[in-house]
Amino acid sequence: MTQAADIIVVGGGLTGSAAAIALARRGLHIIHLAPTAPPDRRTSALMMPSMEFLCETGLINDPDAIGHPLAAIRIIDATPRLIRAPETLFEAKEAGSSAFGWNFANSALLSQFQIAAPAEGLTIRNDTVTGYRREGDLGVLTLSDGQDLAAPLIVGADGKKSLIRTAAGIKAHEHQFSEAALVCDLELQRSIGETSVEFHYPHGPFTLVPAGGNRANLVWIDEEPRLKQLQAAGPEALLSAVSDRSQRLFGAVTLASPSFVFPLSTLTVEAAGKCGVALVGESAHAFPPIGAQGLNLGLRDVADLLTSVEATDRSQPDWGQKVSEAYARNRAPDLARTGTMVDALFRSLLAEMLPGQALRAGGLWALKLLPPLRRQAFGLGMGRR
Repeated sequence: MTQAADIIVVGGGLTGSAAAIALARRGLHIIHLAPTAPPDRRTSALMMPSMEFLCETGLINDPDAIGHPLAAIRIIDATPRLIRAPETLFEAKEAGSSAFGWNFANSALLSQFQIAAPAEGLTIRNDTVTGYRREGDLGVLTLSDGQDLAAPLIVGADGKKSLIRTAAGIKAHEHQFSEAALVCDLELQRSIGETSVEFHYPHGPFTLVPAGGNRANLVWIDEEPRLKQLQAAGPEALLSAVSDRSQRLFGAVTLASPSFVFPLSTLTVEAAGKCGVALVGESAHAFPPIGAQGLNLGLRDVADLLTSVEATDRSQPDWGQKVSEAYARNRAPDLARTGTMVDALFRSLLAEMLPGQALRAGGLWALKLLPPLRRQAFGLGMGRR
């Protein structure tokens, strides 16, 4: 096989695009296979470490131009449980910052990444991959038109059902929850300002995230049949349920976008890379939208991939394999820590047994009353390393 590029990135989502563009900006020859996909109508809350990485790599310049700051997080225990947690307000100024992060429309973030793409060194192709194999020191991708492309390192950013992960023999474990997430944009009568408001209910949180002015992004986790039933019943039924869940704290509520329901699952892998393949984003991990970890974790993948690439001598014949092995080692502690944290948080929200309720309520009381512990939690939640 003839080498077509230094690295081929498979997958056109936010993490794949960030990886392809950031690598190309470091002077590498990159082919980015990014099949055309429907517009991504979701939003992402990016914490301060992610913002620092995006600014340092030149992927964005001014977050205020396309996003909305998150200066505080308000948690309200709205469960009818015997042991309830206190209402808690976390403010970024306690951590010495003006904001925990920024909330972005995914489509706006992707457009900003594309603006940052270098004029040379990056080839973007609207091609679908149908196969992957390893031949010597090269990873070989077969495209839907039968063409083969080869590179020493293949980056799989092709999602939960990753063909690259499966073909590379990297084992994954996925657990499907009975809960799902309903997302949409809302117009509120009273603004939530720069505060993300999170109501905790028995089947998951109901979260309003600042989206500028009186607008908020809703992420509502509940039993999937209930969410689909409300969605099918029409806008009035959905808005009535939204008003009830938000305890009418923000006045009259109207829909500002269509609603979408996404099933929830967790996905973990035995290793984030091996044999010349590096997995980033949902190819390597997926969690319920708790604590804003999804894209933040994906960007930490990209950061560690850049570090692994730059620390490995490209003159070595097995360069791609060495990068993938170093990347897997670098990512292992963060993936394990974040996976354990998100899984524990989500299961604590669903816990019906009194011991679980007591632990969750006690934990929030401790965070409310102990500033040092609260500041430590800020760092963990934001992904500080």
